[in-house]
Amino acid sequence: MKMQRICRRLFHGRRVLNSKPLASLEQNFSRIPEMPPFDYKPTPYEGPSMAEILQKRKEFLNPCMFYFYRKPLNIVEGKMQYLFDENGCRYLDAFGGIATVNCGHCHPEIVEAIVKQARLLQHSTIVYLHHAITEFSEALASKLPGDLKVVFFTNSGTEANELAMMIARLYTGHHDIISVRNSYHGNASATMGATAQSTWKFGTIQSGIHHAMNPDQYRGVFGSDGEKYAKDVQDLIDFGTCGRVAGFISEAIQGVGGMVESAPGYLPSVYSSIRKAGGICIADEVQAGFARTGSHFWSFEDHGVVPDIVTMAKGIGNGIPLGAVVTTAEIAQVLNQRCYFNTFGGNPMCTAGGLAVLRVLEKEKLQENAFVVGSYLKDRLKALQEKHEIIGDVRGRGLMLGVDLVTDRQLKTPAKSETLHLMDKMKDMGVLIGKGGFHANVFRITPPLCFTKVDSDFLVDVMDVAMSKL
Repeated sequence: MKMQRICRRLFHGRRVLNSKPLASLEQNFSRIPEMPPFDYKPTPYEGPSMAEILQKRKEFLNPCMFYFYRKPLNIVEGKMQYLFDENGCRYLDAFGGIATVNCGHCHPEIVEAIVKQARLLQHSTIVYLHHAITEFSEALASKLPGDLKVVFFTNSGTEANELAMMIARLYTGHHDIISVRNSYHGNASATMGATAQSTWKFGTIQSGIHHAMNPDQYRGVFGSDGEKYAKDVQDLIDFGTCGRVAGFISEAIQGVGGMVESAPGYLPSVYSSIRKAGGICIADEVQAGFARTGSHFWSFEDHGVVPDIVTMAKGIGNGIPLGAVVTTAEIAQVLNQRCYFNTFGGNPMCTAGGLAVLRVLEKEKLQENAFVVGSYLKDRLKALQEKHEIIGDVRGRGLMLGVDLVTDRQLKTPAKSETLHLMDKMKDMGVLIGKGGFHANVFRITPPLCFTKVDSDFLVDVMDVAMSKL
């Protein structure tokens, strides 16, 4: 019992005993990092247990749903950069930013904005006016460069990318769209086609979709030479589309694809080729947008380009179903020839929350924090790379980082099973991290933008201990 009390004090209430003998834990205490203090007490949980939820999930929910860990977590509460399970155990969330949370779980100002609007009016159709949607669209447009000023609201990133591809085809009068291999653009039919060779999609075939070589600086055949990768897009235009295209869609940093950042010079060259072929350029900012890369508000800005359409979701609402397509007035006019509307896109409750997100990002200087803390964290991860041979590459910007795990650095052999093992060990020590990449061997580090240097130290120290035990 004495050993158990010591263990709980060290981990601020986290249960770490599992099935290991106490003597074994005592020997390893000096190597287990201590979680940073956090002045918050979670609400006692009185709902169904993890086992009960898992059973009902298997019986009633989509069989494709998956979870990362061998023993899945029942997360019942979140506060800023932390999550709590059914037992009140606290975890540092190093993955929530991709899940949707940029400003922190249950940020009080954002929650208040949503609740306040929900008490007044949760939904109004497009035939009525409401100030929330216009105020948010104006604030959102102010964050974009050039003539990107007209906003279409959706409920998700999938809807946003579907709409963007449709607009490109209607505006140009052409059908062919080029996307990048290993990308991820959504779960609907057309976006699954554009998703190309992602790690867990169905390979849905769509007419007029062409997949260009991935400008991967680590595993790609041309290294960091973006111009050579761009030549593949020009070849697709010349020989695959009869010289005319509707558009090109890409992420500047592939999220699901393993935090792969486009090689320098790639996007400027491709954008030029696409426009010469009569097409328009779509920037998918669903995962990398909203200050996550730190140096800029949008990841495409890191490459010195201005797209014709920008799509966004996830971080735009800090956890609520909200997405958007932003384009120029000229391109937007093409939908006047048809009739497009979205029943719930831009509803007052979600847009009130979206406006609160922008205000919090500015008020708390979260873009600056993403740059400072992200740079610090990346440096620490690179130092860890020098210590552990399993780390083949550390990449990304701001608080959108990837750690590529390999069993052989020369051959760059993906360490797929080791990745799962390490994730479980890190979870046991209080850190939740994501994974991705074509081979599912890349740690995806995308915490809420309120992440601190102290949190970064804890994350890296936990990763170090887990890798030392391999």
